[in-house]
Amino acid sequence: MRLFVALDITDDIRERIARFLDGVREFAPDARWVRPESLHITLKFIGEKPDAFVDQIKKALSSIEAAAIEMNFGGCGFFPTAKAPRVFWIGVEAGPNLNALVGLADEKLAQVGIPKETHAYSPHLTLARAAGGSGSPRWRKGDKPNRAFQRLQEKLAALPVPEFGTMIAREFFLYQSQLGRGGSKYTKLVQFALQ
Repeated sequence: MRLFVALDITDDIRERIARFLDGVREFAPDARWVRPESLHITLKFIGEKPDAFVDQIKKALSSIEAAAIEMNFGGCGFFPTAKAPRVFWIGVEAGPNLNALVGLADEKLAQVGIPKETHAYSPHLTLARAAGGSGSPRWRKGDKPNRAFQRLQEKLAALPVPEFGTMIAREFFLYQSQLGRGGSKYTKLVQFALQ
């Protein structure tokens, strides 16, 4: 079972992003676009784990005590860089509560044998991945300048910086990711409350 921990977004923000996507998708027709219903903010990617291990993960995550998180969604950019784009994203601004939750999830999951993160956390919503190759936002050996999102970048430069709104996350989730022909399908397995 392929697993990750994430925050969901509200329907009104999802709808604003969907309208934005409708206006820009044509400028990167070869990209693999994320379906609006699949948008989420990944806190921790766990990876492939046997079904029997899921109860340990649930128990570890249920011991987290963290505050609700206010987040603002706006702006966009490209990972790993604008000159070597592989991922198109929307920015997420949040106070210290988000980083606190990410740190707690990393710590609790390390206690059940899931390796800790080695990179700094960068909250974002992935909107599209360049066709072919990795969808990883981090710099990889062999990355080089490319034109995967050139028309989209030109279009965005002519538009005002997009703003999608603010929300308060009052829960986080353990998700299952199932890879399929039409893209990944995400299923919420367990909900955990934030205070």
